[in-house]
Amino acid sequence: MPGTLYLLPNRISDTPLEYSIPAGVRARAQHIRFFLVEAAKTARAYLKALEHPTPISELHIEEIGHDPDPARIANWLAPIFNGEDVAILSESGCPGIADPGAGIVAAAQKAGICVVPLTGPSSILLTLMASGLDGQRFRFVGYLPIHDEERRNAIYQLEQQSRSSETQLMIETPYRNTKLLQALIAHLSETTLLCVATDVTGENESIRTLSVSQWKMLPAAERELPKLPTVFALLAAPGTNAPRYSPQGESHRSAPKTPKSPLQRRPQKKTGVSKKQ
Repeated sequence: MPGTLYLLPNRISDTPLEYSIPAGVRARAQHIRFFLVEAAKTARAYLKALEHPTPISELHIEEIGHDPDPARIANWLAPIFNGEDVAILSESGCPGIADPGAGIVAAAQKAGICVVPLTGPSSILLTLMASGLDGQRFRFVGYLPIHDEERRNAIYQLEQQSRSSETQLMIETPYRNTKLLQALIAHLSETTLLCVATDVTGENESIRTLSVSQWKMLPAAERELPKLPTVFALLAAPGTNAPRYSPQGESHRSAPKTPKSPLQRRPQKKTGVSKKQ
């Protein structure tokens, strides 16, 4: 009987394991011997923290890197057809969500392999939960362009898309966090809401949502972000046709028209001469 492909989440901060990895996930991981990992060193440390009963040196740990080679996927999945369970493990967070793994999962689905996602932290979803922005409609866009003009155009486009009450989420390399915040403040509308979530689940966690005008009024020191993993989210004031679940208030929505009953409808005047059939 074939095994199962598990998607094993990793911590997104250095806080104690039990804060973000459920006991059931830990127990399941302890029964897996084959791991496809983004980085072997990180994976070994994590499996040790999970208290895997098998000596780490005896586990099958295959490094897939940041950009897995499609030509090697069949070999990586081969143990599953021999009855072994295999887990994909990224350096941080959930495999396949802004991390490697989607290509391997796609191949597994095509081959009819059972794929099971395990519960764990995602900085993207946790940011959305804590931001107060629209969680019914949202889009994760990854990294924005580095060059100023391209970045400015991308910010304008994201803001325009968000006017349909669609939250836009993005990330940045930690040492460029402050530069991205500066660009967002400079190019977004004053009323657009901007959330900055740093070190989610960590000791230095900070999740703050303000309008762009409020961000501008903060002291410069408060707009200097630490070089820690950060998620940015924005939501512009919606237009008149914003969905009913827009979190920014009824004032931005047009009131729905109540259809008239048949008794309230005026009869239509006939024009011209009708012909008998």
